[in-house]
Amino acid sequence: MFSMTRRTVLQSAAAAAAFGLAGRLEFVRPAFAETPVEPTVGFYKYKVGDIEITAIYDGIWKKPHDPAFIKNASVEDTKAALAKAGLTTDFMPIPLTVVVLKMNGKLIMMDAGSGVGQWQTNATHLPANMAAAGIDYKAIDTIMISHFHPDHVWGLMEKGTNAPVFPSAELIVNATEYNWWTDPGRLAKLPEGRKPAGKRIAENFPKWKNWKLVEDGAEVAPGIQIIAAPGHTPGHSVYLANSGKEQIMISADTMYVPALLAPHPEWQGAYDQDGPTAITTRHKIIDRVIADNIRISGSHFPFPGTGTFVKDGNAYGFTPVQI
Repeated sequence: MFSMTRRTVLQSAAAAAAFGLAGRLEFVRPAFAETPVEPTVGFYKYKVGDIEITAIYDGIWKKPHDPAFIKNASVEDTKAALAKAGLTTDFMPIPLTVVVLKMNGKLIMMDAGSGVGQWQTNATHLPANMAAAGIDYKAIDTIMISHFHPDHVWGLMEKGTNAPVFPSAELIVNATEYNWWTDPGRLAKLPEGRKPAGKRIAENFPKWKNWKLVEDGAEVAPGIQIIAAPGHTPGHSVYLANSGKEQIMISADTMYVPALLAPHPEWQGAYDQDGPTAITTRHKIIDRVIADNIRISGSHFPFPGTGTFVKDGNAYGFTPVQI
């Protein structure tokens, strides 16, 4: 079970990683121990320029191994990649981290989490961990949505009633994503497995008046730009926040499980609606992060959801920040 410790308020400098590697990079983990399935801290604070960033642990999907999870790799392949990363091979560990930026006097939440018990039974920690981090959810000014998958937006709605959790916050999303999911004919076209999610979105999101639909490249707040990153969903987007000469890319599901996709960026996930486009996007975003020395955060990176990528031929090496 998740527990809090005094180490909850740590600065990124204390966890900075260094390379000095030889041979193929892949996902870098200490060889002496397997990484715990769940972290021992519930939130982690660090800064990028003047932006104060709080990474908040929501929970983890202990996904049973499934040969369909990666379309062009076997379960044996994915287990081998997890083992090299120092992660459990008992199941596919998919953690969820939500990031809140304190920037220009505003509290900006990047996605809304999965809702208490609405996505996975282990993903219930966001409200308590936000409170422990000193963040009042009622004080959130803006929520910037990457895409409409349940683990990113069910936290916008109350369980059971579907009442909005953030009725006063501005909700920003790529217009392509919003229009795709709320198209009147969309529900009938969705695969059976996605119909419940599509139905919930179609019946509730259009009722809310606090949506702001934006286009690729728009400045969605002072110092924050939305960048289209399609493939995972049609309107999947990332957000680039700037403070002076420092930047952070909130990359959502572009590289959703680095243990698998850093060394194998050509692997196509079952949840990528357009696999080939997702691969192109993955290279485009990660190459930019490396070339421009941009800090990166990912929703499903090992907590606290941030780390460093380097090029390794046509693939990547990844070092996660450890706390």
